[in-house]
Amino acid sequence: MKFYWCEQTRAFRITWMLEEAGQPYERIRVDIRTGDNKDDPDFEAASPMGKVPALTDGPVKLWDSGAICLYVADKYPEAGLTVDAADSQRFGFIQWLMFTNSVIEPAMVEKFMNVPAKQESYGHGSFDSMIGVLEQGLSGKTWIMGERFTAADVLLGSSVHVLEKFGLLPDSATLQDYVARCRARPALQTALSLDEPQT
Repeated sequence: MKFYWCEQTRAFRITWMLEEAGQPYERIRVDIRTGDNKDDPDFEAASPMGKVPALTDGPVKLWDSGAICLYVADKYPEAGLTVDAADSQRFGFIQWLMFTNSVIEPAMVEKFMNVPAKQESYGHGSFDSMIGVLEQGLSGKTWIMGERFTAADVLLGSSVHVLEKFGLLPDSATLQDYVARCRARPALQTALSLDEPQT
């Protein structure tokens, strides 16, 4: 399994995911800022948009972080990061797995760019509605699926980590406690240490 990454990008969430899975993988750095290694034909095949993260595993080639997390979770069910297809909670798990890319990230752009919210026309609703739904989803739970940490928490936790890091996380005990639990996980600590800027 080859993982194409660059520090200080969304790729850190895949490092976290792979560390949680506990399986061997090869990290290949692609500097998306300077273009180093972007002409690697294997990377180009894995990521037609030239973005990280990207992952190859034999014939499998993925460049979306949600798809990568789902693939790794399902490939290594012994890590306990997925919800089995026969489980009634499977589709709730997939819904939360997609929430980062489909709702949180557009809402973060809205907030960063100071774009007026248009709840009725934006697919993500608004930043405030995103926060409200996430708080409600985590209320009274340790993790988004209950007491069990899954790949969905890798994506959600990485987003809440970034929101807090950039001062965008509201004063919410639910979300503050959640990000603290995420940061206490050894796999996230490893991912953050590997994400330090290159010298």
